[in-house]
Amino acid sequence: MFRPEIKVVDCTIRDGGLMNNSHFPHELVQNVYRSVCESRVDYVELGYRNSKKMFSTDEYGAWRFCDEEDLRRVVGDVDPGDTKLAVMMDAHKSFPQDVIPADESLVDMIRVATYVKDIDKAIRLAQTASEQGYEICVNIMAISHEGGMFLDEALDQINTETKAKAVYVVDSFGSLYSEQVHYYVDKYREHIDDDKEVGIHCHNNQQLGFANTIEGIIKGCNYVDGTLYGMGRAAGNCPLELLLGFLKNPKFNLKPLLRVIGESIMPLTREWQWGYRIPYMITGILNQHPSAAMAWLDDGNAEVDDYIRFYDKVTEDDRPT
Repeated sequence: MFRPEIKVVDCTIRDGGLMNNSHFPHELVQNVYRSVCESRVDYVELGYRNSKKMFSTDEYGAWRFCDEEDLRRVVGDVDPGDTKLAVMMDAHKSFPQDVIPADESLVDMIRVATYVKDIDKAIRLAQTASEQGYEICVNIMAISHEGGMFLDEALDQINTETKAKAVYVVDSFGSLYSEQVHYYVDKYREHIDDDKEVGIHCHNNQQLGFANTIEGIIKGCNYVDGTLYGMGRAAGNCPLELLLGFLKNPKFNLKPLLRVIGESIMPLTREWQWGYRIPYMITGILNQHPSAAMAWLDDGNAEVDDYIRFYDKVTEDDRPT
């Protein structure tokens, strides 16, 4: 599908950092950055810019904070071409004073991640970032747990009170099916003016990350996310290389992505496992955060009867009392 208006965001380092508390070596991050730029992907998101008041620098690595010094080490003399640099700020884990003026930063776009309950914090953060000269996106997380009037009000606020370029449907738990993707994209479009785009960010708990991203594109999403080899916490994300193959945009160059996957991403699979696994599938079907599945697998549970016990455990925990 060739639609030149579609913007692709690589969030390999940002989303992948949820597996290892953002402890990636600068050399690896630079390899990813260089390759994504060479592939001519529109944006590369190198991590979070969250508050050091909320995250310990002893426990979390550089890419939970994206200090300018670390970004400059990575960018170095790499020619970014038309690729822009992005970071994410969680509305409930960062503050407006964490935003420095854009003319003092290498960052082009700030993506504000929020839950509906934190929308007022997200609005203030987005407004500050716009005033400081950044492009803005707003990502509404855990969308499968949101709906009704509170989501409607949040979308209306984002529409009228921010200059967001895109507002994202984020399937944090990998629980959505195609008809639900259609529902949410339609709902966003009802509340978002034409000067703002709808974006989609999918997780792969039910092996639908790529398929649901395609469904979002079909419904008109013009901002789409992916990660190299689907790297990300738990079941991971929509694979960036599949997404570029689907889009058929001649500006994209797949070869640099294939190179960095082989050289830098595949070796990481010896340390961390991500992608489709039965416990992640179970939490996806049940519309639950994958934390219980991650803890289960960390405890060494891998036998078939353990899957049954895991299912019994999480369904028992999920029952109302």
